[in-house]
Amino acid sequence: MSSDFEGYEQDFAVLTAEITGRIGKVPKLLGDEKKQLIANVEKQLEEARELLEQMELEVREIPPQSRGMYSSRMRSYKQEMGKLEADFKRSRIAYSDEVRNELLGDDGNSSENQLIKLREERAHLLDNTERLERSSRRLEAGYQIAVETGSSRTGF
Repeated sequence: MSSDFEGYEQDFAVLTAEITGRIGKVPKLLGDEKKQLIANVEKQLEEARELLEQMELEVREIPPQSRGMYSSRMRSYKQEMGKLEADFKRSRIAYSDEVRNELLGDDGNSSENQLIKLREERAHLLDNTERLERSSRRLEAGYQIAVETGSSRTGF
């Protein structure tokens, strides 16, 4: 049972990493290529939601005494999913602003637009830093669990 959960976890980790990379590419692309990428990210977000649902079902099947660790991991994954959806929404808003500016003939060279772009870039960098810190904490927690599991199996 927990092996199914761990398989879903691995799939979720790979999928969220792909989504994160693609979200970062959205502002850099143009036209049909950008529209295609947005459609792909939407599909991947739906897949990630489905994986979360599967993981929740697996957690419900785990005996109550073992469920706490898995429940806390699920909370973390749900938070990560919410963050990905918010990042994607922001990238789409930036995309909408670019389309609007293109249609209105705004070349984006005004100082106000440059300031807005700098603020957006700063926010994006802060978000990425926060995501890296969260991932590092999760990896450290996973490492600690692995160490504890390994030492309890060897009898130390």
